[in-house]
Amino acid sequence: MFTTFFHELKAAKIPVSLREYLTLMHALEADLAGRRVEDFYYLARASLVKDERYLDRFDQVFGRVFKGLDLMSETATVEIPADWLRAVSELNLTEEQKREIEAMGGLDKIMEELQKRLAEQKGRHQGGNKWIGTGGTSPYGAYGYNPEGIRIGQKENRNNRAIKVWDKRQFKDLDDGVEIGTRNIKVALRKLRQFARTGAAEELDLDGTIRSTAHKGYLDIHLRPERRNAVKVLMFFDVGGSMDWHVRGVEELFSAARTEFKHLEYYYFHNFLYEGVWRDNTRRWTDKTPTWDVLHTYPADYKVIFVGDASMAPYEITHAGGSVEHMNEEPGAVWMQRVTDIYSHAVWLNPLPEDQWAWTYSIGVVQRLVGGRMYPLTLDGLDRAIRELMR
Repeated sequence: MFTTFFHELKAAKIPVSLREYLTLMHALEADLAGRRVEDFYYLARASLVKDERYLDRFDQVFGRVFKGLDLMSETATVEIPADWLRAVSELNLTEEQKREIEAMGGLDKIMEELQKRLAEQKGRHQGGNKWIGTGGTSPYGAYGYNPEGIRIGQKENRNNRAIKVWDKRQFKDLDDGVEIGTRNIKVALRKLRQFARTGAAEELDLDGTIRSTAHKGYLDIHLRPERRNAVKVLMFFDVGGSMDWHVRGVEELFSAARTEFKHLEYYYFHNFLYEGVWRDNTRRWTDKTPTWDVLHTYPADYKVIFVGDASMAPYEITHAGGSVEHMNEEPGAVWMQRVTDIYSHAVWLNPLPEDQWAWTYSIGVVQRLVGGRMYPLTLDGLDRAIRELMR
């Protein structure tokens, strides 16, 4: 069974290595999971899954491979006959009737009572307020109602009030297509690293000190510059208009980038890049920086990242005077061509879902201008963008 589990994880494209599988086997030999399936689930997940984007796939494989195993707490291990849980009819109560039903006083009390009734009950029960069955107000069973209860043998949730679900594990969908938060962005951006030793020689060079001391016969301390991420990043952020819907995600990206990169420069634009950009949105009309100055200031070894939804009228990109805010003398497409001519490593991150890009003509125009290097602002999209920047 465990070998099947390993192969199923590999088939689901979860990066599980043989070393991790052997780690799980050693943990099981040490009885770290005891005899409870839930403990085994958490042990297996901790041993085999190293990236949270694969948690959802792991849950699906686990449920498929170990389907039918008893997931019930060790405080309630008696098998409940299926005919006790056969749904003959479903109980429908008015809101007033629901309010009249009292909870039993918490999970511990409910589990204690469940154990007692498992021992006492001798047959199937339909309706009522005590036994394990269907269509009643008992806390135990299916297709009834109780403010706090244990749902057993029911196909799906009805009242959203169960405090424990034995026969159906529900997992939050965590995959590489979901939107990303600051922590995940930081993890992804760390892949954009090229380390070099820069600055003053203030870090102890242990290997050099040992070699020199051994050679000279006395303590000879060597220092070296600290090893830092030498990657330099230039970011352009679209602000205002349709980007107001994506402020939170873009703020998270900006926050993570400022943390991860020592050499980070950034500017703002609206809709598309023209002859001027700015650093302070409150002074965008009075304190603009000519785009030519930006291109002449930062050398070609900078990695360039544009962030925007690329959603606008196409003529805002392709025509002089197309900007919605001013009369631009040159089309935005000309300025984008200048950027890509100077910076060979440039990408565009789009907060819109990738499957919606085809709906907006201007997105296709921008994609062509950046040589197809447009990626969604998701974990997978950010990974692909970083791989492109590191080429």
